[in-house]
Amino acid sequence: MEKKHPPNKPRNHLSAAACHPAPIHSSSASIESKYNIAGTHGSVSNHAGASGTASNNTTADLASLFECPVCFDYVLPPILQCQNGHLVCASCRHKLTCCPSCRGPIGNIRNLAMEKVATTVFFPCKYCQSGCKQQLMHTEKADHEELCEFRPYSCPCPGAQCKWFGSLDQVMPHLMAIHKSITTLQGEDIVFLATDINLPGAVDWVMMQSCFGHHFMLVLEKQEKVDGHQQFYAIVQLIGSRKQAENFIY
Repeated sequence: MEKKHPPNKPRNHLSAAACHPAPIHSSSASIESKYNIAGTHGSVSNHAGASGTASNNTTADLASLFECPVCFDYVLPPILQCQNGHLVCASCRHKLTCCPSCRGPIGNIRNLAMEKVATTVFFPCKYCQSGCKQQLMHTEKADHEELCEFRPYSCPCPGAQCKWFGSLDQVMPHLMAIHKSITTLQGEDIVFLATDINLPGAVDWVMMQSCFGHHFMLVLEKQEKVDGHQQFYAIVQLIGSRKQAENFIY
């Protein structure tokens, strides 16, 4: 593992008792990327200051016109209305048998006027209540929310059936309180000792490394091949944002 700026070089040595020679593949990631499809890259843009002369109040008033009456998320193009002009978001629409506002038929009428208005409105991120300040065009909203650092995170502990979800700054307190068996080693140069290496089947060994003001989860994963050979994979994962992970290489 190496920090790009400055070029410090923390090292973690993986060792195991009675370990047969096996290829070790390493990967580096942030906690943000673990739950996204591999190879998918998102682009996040901040348009908070790009609304020209429109005030924040005007933008909020316009965005409120697109609120779904069921889930209070935003109705985004393609926009369909009931026969009386009421809107409902695509997610809720499939669960309804009638319009929640007038109890009339849902219908399949496109509201082209509202779709045109939607192209001029900046919508807040769905995680604005958690602290996100982004204002986004409707075409960028879904991509941003998939990568938003204020979204809830799953527990990163491998092999555990932990159902915990929480904010990014709550991940380390959760690991320290609930997963106390994970050892944390301090410093840039550590030794990862894996014991009971001959346990049958797939096995994970987990350790935390604390350096450069961050915590890194180190995972040594053993897989058993059909021919009986063992193969090991080393994974380094920053407990932090994707942007923070860009400062390190491994």
